[in-house]
Amino acid sequence: MAAPSKSSEPQQMGKGIKFLFGGSAGMAATVFVQPLDLVKNRMQLSGVGGAKKQYKTSFHALASILKNEGVSGIYTGLSAGLLRQATYTTTRLGIYTSLFDMFTKDGKPPNFVSKALIGVTAGGIGAFVGTPAEVALIRMTADGRLPPEERRGYKNVFNALARIVREEGVLTLWRGCIPTVGRAMVVNAAQLASYSQAKQILVSTGYFHDGLFLHFVASMISGLITTAASMPVDIAKTRIQSMKTINGKPEYSGALDVLSKTIRQEGFFSLWKGFTPYYARLGPHTVLTFIFLEQMNKMYRHYVLHDDSASGGL
Repeated sequence: MAAPSKSSEPQQMGKGIKFLFGGSAGMAATVFVQPLDLVKNRMQLSGVGGAKKQYKTSFHALASILKNEGVSGIYTGLSAGLLRQATYTTTRLGIYTSLFDMFTKDGKPPNFVSKALIGVTAGGIGAFVGTPAEVALIRMTADGRLPPEERRGYKNVFNALARIVREEGVLTLWRGCIPTVGRAMVVNAAQLASYSQAKQILVSTGYFHDGLFLHFVASMISGLITTAASMPVDIAKTRIQSMKTINGKPEYSGALDVLSKTIRQEGFFSLWKGFTPYYARLGPHTVLTFIFLEQMNKMYRHYVLHDDSASGGL
């Protein structure tokens, strides 16, 4: 009699599929939240160097962009946003889910500290890979706030990357890499770990069961925690990547210089400038990314692996 087949054991998703699904989920979410990313970047650059603030509130910024640049203007930089997700999110979620599975023992998920460390690792590596697209995204979304003669006028993300290399050198693609990686480490430690932890806590109350509503609530909690933790680093990153060199001297020497000048010229709480659009973007983006990821994982397990025993995502 033939020995029992090992196929009775649940099959595991391949690492390539995890990377693909992670990037695809992030790209799908970006299509919905790109206008909020644009508003967030414009708000963070408003009042740079003590200049008069261009926008009073997030809604004022959105109304001004629509009035001056049209409906298509709110999707400025979409190609860069998609490339950023294709590089950054593909890498970070692929690495996170792979390490998450590696540290899951006997069906028991890793503890909160382990999740945070996994998130930091995944975020840092993903941010380094995604920095060129991030630089292009910041510049493209910031362009409309400048006088016509000062605008860079990139046609799309590939035109932006080519011109940056040609006009400023290849290393400029990684300008602001340190604060970008630092922000990503904070974001991922907070976002990925708090999402997983929120899911576990919510399910343990007995009022939640695995499904879209659980994913939505856990994502909104995760987004709020992540926004509060990461905004100061995000402002430093945004201003460094959008700065210009004047008479051979850059506006900022580094992230600490940005933070000190911002606090001195605009006040301590300006480090959370653009909190509303940041959270309005990060919250739904977190929700949509994890919902898309959960559903893709679940469908792959059901239709390809024929395994309905596991939940869809993280």
